[in-house]
Amino acid sequence: MLRLGRRVFAAHEPVIMAIVNRTPDSFYDQGATFDDEPALARVARAVAEGAAIVDIGGVKAGPGEEVDAEEEARRTVGFVAEVRRRFPDVVISVDTWRAEVGEAVCAVGADLLNDAWGGVDPGLAEVAVRYGAGLVCTHAGGAQPRTRPHRATYDDVMADVLRVTVGLAERAVELGVARESILIDPGHDFGKSTRHSLEATRRLPEMVDTGWPVLVSLSNKDFVGETLDLPVKERLIGTLATTAVSAWLGAQVYRVHEVAETRQVLDMVASLAGHRAPAVARRGLA
Repeated sequence: MLRLGRRVFAAHEPVIMAIVNRTPDSFYDQGATFDDEPALARVARAVAEGAAIVDIGGVKAGPGEEVDAEEEARRTVGFVAEVRRRFPDVVISVDTWRAEVGEAVCAVGADLLNDAWGGVDPGLAEVAVRYGAGLVCTHAGGAQPRTRPHRATYDDVMADVLRVTVGLAERAVELGVARESILIDPGHDFGKSTRHSLEATRRLPEMVDTGWPVLVSLSNKDFVGETLDLPVKERLIGTLATTAVSAWLGAQVYRVHEVAETRQVLDMVASLAGHRAPAVARRGLA
């Protein structure tokens, strides 16, 4: 069972986390949802298309213009409050590595802290405890926020992923974060080469076997682009193929840009796996 905000998700229930960037320089949409109204429209569309979680981020993951904690909070806090007002049942996640930003967004209604940089600020888990929020524990290979990997090496990439993510999850439980509100994420592209991300995907069952719900953030990432030698806007098919494989291997939560397409893939895989009945079943019954 996974419990986030007001929502409870069954063990085999695939969950979509829609990306909402409050940045002017996002690698994918180049600031399309930087302003409030386009961003709120994005939330409404994502929810209508089947997203249970919206993941709001105020800082581009890659290198770029410096964004301090005050500016990150300015981009996210008021927006989180408005999403909470308009969409009381949606799970609100905030993509941040800073405890002070986590404190501010949780105070206005965030349900989940998506720590994509692997616990670089240990105080973020303490914020989750104070507000009863969930926590995503991610493997970033020891990389500092907003840096790109350079010749990252691992004796065994999945062994390192398990050591870090399970360690962060267990620490969070010890601090007081609810066990059923913690997810682990292999951190595709973060502190990894394309080969590392491909291997982490193949070996997702090792993460699933830990018992922690697994979140994957695959959408249009560089490892997809490098694998197929395609630019960002041509990575949807590769992303959906990786999503289908990840679903079959047991991942539960999917952080995505394209919600409707991902919903179809996840529903199809769930039905193939026997976890979901067909939406209609008329063939051969007339």
